[in-house]
Amino acid sequence: MTQTLAQMAVEVLTTADGREKTALSRKHAATWFAARDAGEDIPLGKAEPPLRPARPEKPELLDPRDVPRRRPGSPQGRIAILHAVAHIELNAVDLHWDIIARFTDTPMPIGFYDDWVKSADEESKHFNLVCDSLEAHDSHYGALPAHAGMWRAAEDTAGDFMGRLAVVPMVLEARGLDVTPGMIEIFEKAKDSQTVEALKVIYAEEVGHVAYGSKWFHFLCGRHDKDPKEVFHDLVRRYFHGPLKPPFNEEKRAEAGLPPDFYWPLAN
Repeated sequence: MTQTLAQMAVEVLTTADGREKTALSRKHAATWFAARDAGEDIPLGKAEPPLRPARPEKPELLDPRDVPRRRPGSPQGRIAILHAVAHIELNAVDLHWDIIARFTDTPMPIGFYDDWVKSADEESKHFNLVCDSLEAHDSHYGALPAHAGMWRAAEDTAGDFMGRLAVVPMVLEARGLDVTPGMIEIFEKAKDSQTVEALKVIYAEEVGHVAYGSKWFHFLCGRHDKDPKEVFHDLVRRYFHGPLKPPFNEEKRAEAGLPPDFYWPLAN
């Protein structure tokens, strides 16, 4: 019997190993798009996503204040950056499948599911690219401790669809657009072409993920006849802990449908 899309999402969320989780994610995305191309839509269905996704035993998850800081100029520092990026990408895979499974009670156009399945597929690719880079440096995902707070935004917005769209793609993923150019520079200086190529793929595709967030956030605001900017400010103040941190990549944010008057009023 064919799985529903929500069942596929929960299967990814309940798979612990990173490489296995992302292989399953890519397989389900391929199944979804093959069916779409053939004109045979897979039903959305309903399934109960876990409040927290399954995770491997390593990395050890620490309070953000306890994660050791390392200088990016050293090989160890660059491995630490890659490890942090791998952790972010793995959380992103789960965040995108979670938004599919968690909010099935809100009717959405099929394009919404196309966008988030595509995003989950791309985040899965990103995780593997970064893991390949780590392994090229004789390390691996799980070798260092990681940030325990990464899933907090998902838990805080588990009952608020618009809150989830505001905080995850439009704040957290938009932050990736701000910091990735600096990371690319660090690895260019280190002449690490494999990592530079991986980060360039991530940078190009993250713009699309922020854009999906903005598009569907505006769609829901239109459905409820609400002012998107006011709602965004209200939700980010409610669910995001602390001010947004400049400098902002205004050009890429604009490309993703995020104008400055959305985020500057929330900056410190």
